[in-house]
Amino acid sequence: MFLWEGVTEFVAVAETESFTAASKRLGISTAQVSRQVSALENRLNTKLFYRTTRKVSLTEEGNVYYQHCRQVLDGLEDAERAISNLRGKPQGLIKLTAPVTYGEKYIMPLVNDFMLQYPEVEVTIDLTNRQVDLVEGSFDLAIRLGRLTSSSMMAKRLTSRTMYVCASPAYLQKFGIPHSLSELRQHNCLIGNHDHWRFQESGKEKSIRVSGTLNCNSGYGLRDAVIKGIGLAQLPDYYIDNDLESGDIVPILTNYQEPDEGIWALYPHNRHLSPKVRMLVDYLAEQLPHVSHYDL
Repeated sequence: MFLWEGVTEFVAVAETESFTAASKRLGISTAQVSRQVSALENRLNTKLFYRTTRKVSLTEEGNVYYQHCRQVLDGLEDAERAISNLRGKPQGLIKLTAPVTYGEKYIMPLVNDFMLQYPEVEVTIDLTNRQVDLVEGSFDLAIRLGRLTSSSMMAKRLTSRTMYVCASPAYLQKFGIPHSLSELRQHNCLIGNHDHWRFQESGKEKSIRVSGTLNCNSGYGLRDAVIKGIGLAQLPDYYIDNDLESGDIVPILTNYQEPDEGIWALYPHNRHLSPKVRMLVDYLAEQLPHVSHYDL
């Protein structure tokens, strides 16, 4: 066991580039992480990290040692997965994060159903619209919507979403139906997190800056304003799918609608998916609703 002392702490610091983040990941104190890494460096008679007040980074020797340690830890994870596969059922903790509204409406009910099927699984889920760091937060999985920006993550497409520019029939009867992007200037465009709406025109992406009398970071708040005839909004289908079906909200400018965007399961590239996480990802991909299209 002496050979293993400090290795887990060292790998955590190397991957999070922070003693504090490593301590949170491991659930121990920062001081304990520092002591274990220092003891490891003394045992190896090698400096593994460059330490400054702003950043922690691997030395050349530290990078070599990390690559070997990561392989060893991956091997241990493979061994645990093999045992889990022999048992034939998932068990243990899964930690994931998802956006608030989509998580409440779709992810949580499916996670709960998954736990009913596999009662030995435990789940910690953080619903937040922040882009949390999966490695620093020790998350196994993240659900992300729309375009992906991080190249350091592995991704599996679960399903898709459609972005609609929409209005109430009463609004359109009063102010008319816009048939071109230039006509948006004549309408009250309700703004969410962004004041630019994305479209596709002649096969090319186009971004239009819009303005209006309401700026709100709640999709449901914008939906309510649309239903009450205050203005137009661009919203994803999961806010308004029932309203589109009932006719309380009408899609417009569908000829300029962008292709469907992905809804993704993300996990760190340096982690293999354990059987329990892979089974949950496959379950979500199978059970999540796929988009329906509504035309004016």
